[in-house]
Amino acid sequence: MRRWSWSLWLTAVVFLFVSLQPAAALSPGNDDDPPTERQRGATAADAGIPTSADSWGMYGKDYNHTFFSPLNQITADNVANLKVSYTVPLAVLEAFQGTPLMVDGTLFVTTPKGPEKVFAIDARTGRVNWERTFNIPGDVARFACCGIVNRGAAYGHNTLFVGRLDGQLMALDPETGETKWEVEAVDYKQGSVITSPPLIVGDKVITGFGGGEYGAHGMLHAFDVASGEPVWTADLLPEEVHHTWKDDSWRTGGSAAWFTGSYDPDANLIYYGTSNPSPWSAAVRGPDTSDFGEMTNLYSASSLALNPDTGEIVWHYQSTPYDAWDYDGTNEHVLADLEIDGEMVPVAMKADRNGFFYVMHRETGELISAEPFMPVNWASHIDLETGMPVENPENRPRAGHVAQDVMPSFLGGKNWQPMSYSPNTGLVYIPANDMSMNMQAEAEVEYNRGFFFLGAEWDMETGPTGSPGHLIAWDPVAQEEVWRVPLTYPINGGVMSTAGNVVFHGTIEGDFKAYHAETGEELWSFTAGSGINSTPMTYELDGKQYVALTVGRPTVIPGFVGGALGRAMVEATPAGGMLVVFELSE
Repeated sequence: MRRWSWSLWLTAVVFLFVSLQPAAALSPGNDDDPPTERQRGATAADAGIPTSADSWGMYGKDYNHTFFSPLNQITADNVANLKVSYTVPLAVLEAFQGTPLMVDGTLFVTTPKGPEKVFAIDARTGRVNWERTFNIPGDVARFACCGIVNRGAAYGHNTLFVGRLDGQLMALDPETGETKWEVEAVDYKQGSVITSPPLIVGDKVITGFGGGEYGAHGMLHAFDVASGEPVWTADLLPEEVHHTWKDDSWRTGGSAAWFTGSYDPDANLIYYGTSNPSPWSAAVRGPDTSDFGEMTNLYSASSLALNPDTGEIVWHYQSTPYDAWDYDGTNEHVLADLEIDGEMVPVAMKADRNGFFYVMHRETGELISAEPFMPVNWASHIDLETGMPVENPENRPRAGHVAQDVMPSFLGGKNWQPMSYSPNTGLVYIPANDMSMNMQAEAEVEYNRGFFFLGAEWDMETGPTGSPGHLIAWDPVAQEEVWRVPLTYPINGGVMSTAGNVVFHGTIEGDFKAYHAETGEELWSFTAGSGINSTPMTYELDGKQYVALTVGRPTVIPGFVGGALGRAMVEATPAGGMLVVFELSE
């Protein structure tokens, strides 16, 4: 068994960067004190965020984070006629994970490495209206565990908001790219880079940051959209949960909210997931056993609902109590109203890293259902009475014990790449992974600020399905698979669905494909020239629907996979950095 240590991985990350230059469940799940009364929250219109069908005004298309478009000019019947409308070289060769925004005829695109650049592009022609370059410190790669990436910008109040790897949050003039204001949201040298778009709610711009692999202390920050002045900070490891940590291990406990959030204006709640606890070695944080009692390490690996006006945590649900597998809980919450047992229920859906698909009542945090969507053996099931996973103790990594063939690996049944929910089909489309791992923890891990804080060794193999990656259509009410497409590699791109009955998805191999939303039949394919790790979007101008995505292979994440499969993921395509936009043939 070949094992990868984090010291070796740090060397690999730095080498790649340089070489590429030219409880926990229901009892803690719902807080004992009733939430303070909340009025209905601000709408997207209040924030000046376009929500019309023809625009793409926020990262997940809408506050519900559905990645669903109601546009239907491109359909399952004619998608085979898609052609390239134009391409725009983006001047950076790295892992592109960003989804463009389209506001008033302009595409806003961010690049990796900072972002090193932000582009405003004429969405009809591909002409670059303006290009802004940032001077990002040369040492940021050391503090970015999983790639020097950026997932896009946020738009509101006639301002473009961009988070950076060096911990800065910027407000830009969308007409010129000039800076309106800039503020340090976090000191990146503690291992806390910003890789995801902020969330705009009313007059606040809200951002988290990374750091679960560095022992950072997770927080969310809200700033005034007009001035950049701080409004509130939410401590994600607050005093009331310190008793769920061994000694004072909460001080370096991770629980970072590094992905973007969802928002329900009716409930006036924002929804964020939190990262793994730090370090990976559970022996530092508790009893190093499946019988951990109250040592659940709240609020790590959790779903949180917060009041956007104050930052108050209203409810929480912890999907992986006392995590020992790096089952980051940061995956997005997709909001929808589902008919369950004859009643319409407001839910938050989450395909968790730990392999279970969770359906929660989004106003109360009540767990409605949880079932595995990929092979899982770290736990047999989720007890719906308590909300707790029922663990297989032999599959918990411990000091002196190698947990073997654990499923899923820490790549997750699903990683960060967004899933999509179509209200037309009622299905969720999940970019899934099937990798198993052998993992062992260390008894003691020394914390050094700004350095990896893990204490684990591992190796990975393809899981029992025989395919490392999958695209899955999932019925969230029945909690069952509807169709599946096996894929050659794990960690592919995110998913978009449309009212045209089409599902769009890209792969590490550089194949951008369209599938029939109801059957999974492949309808169209395009070879993009480099790996796809981003999520597509769509918009309409002058009566013409376009589909757009950024292209550029990942190089850091394949290093986590290691071995022949990890090398093949990098070698499958050359480096890239391109915006590709499609339209129907006349």
